[in-house]
Amino acid sequence: MKKNACLIPLYVWTAVFVLFPLAIVIYFAFTRAGGTGFEFSLEGFSRLADPMYLGVVLKSFKIAIISTLVCILCGYPAAYILARSRSRAKFIIVILMLLPMWMNFLLRTYSWLSILENTGIINTVLASLGLPKVRFLYNEGAVILGTVYNYLPFMIMPIYITLLKLDESHLEAAADLGANPFQAFLRVTLPFSVPGILSGVSMVFVPSVTTFVISQLMGGGKVPLIGDVIEQQFRVVNDWHFGSALSVVIMVIVLIFMHFINRGDVESGTGNGGRILR
Repeated sequence: MKKNACLIPLYVWTAVFVLFPLAIVIYFAFTRAGGTGFEFSLEGFSRLADPMYLGVVLKSFKIAIISTLVCILCGYPAAYILARSRSRAKFIIVILMLLPMWMNFLLRTYSWLSILENTGIINTVLASLGLPKVRFLYNEGAVILGTVYNYLPFMIMPIYITLLKLDESHLEAAADLGANPFQAFLRVTLPFSVPGILSGVSMVFVPSVTTFVISQLMGGGKVPLIGDVIEQQFRVVNDWHFGSALSVVIMVIVLIFMHFINRGDVESGTGNGGRILR
């Protein structure tokens, strides 16, 4: 009884800050704009068939997938080097890596504007050298750069923490069985780190799909993503029904994605011991 009483604050918090807002979104998603009372309607979802909105959704997932892959390619080597390092400065390196995350999200993104804009640091240096200026901002590449910069630590840390748990005896056993360092990495280290990779993917992909601040600042409004469309429906157009419908669709897609990620995480977590050195 006492244990159940201790969970009451959790239930209240979940109901107020999760279930109640979700119920509001679902209500507007399945009702008709201008209706009186509850009038069930799929009008908001039917508008998703518009090629313009389909293109925005596909572009959002394309940028999120590319950003996630870049985070894996950049984050895994960094996490591996940190985990294998015996340097006393490792703790300081980890702190320096996390330090930007303690700053405001907007400030971190604005800092790139001062570096990449037409009158920014890089173009100023290029102009002083007599070289033509380069347009870095207001394209998909800039949005991907901003996304990778902001979410890369969320890829590095899960992989780093997972690799810290790797027992050195597994690598020694692989060497005793004739495996060279590269083979040991493929057969031992990489399979063992799969749960960390999957956790990092979920922590990077989900916010990358729904972001709108990065696309507005570094895309200059020329690379609209699904997050921008949803934000406009609520703040500018004042069409809560269509905005809610978009939110529900994205939420369902993300939940399906998370289901497969969690499923793979469970399978890899329970099967590493059987796969290592097999």
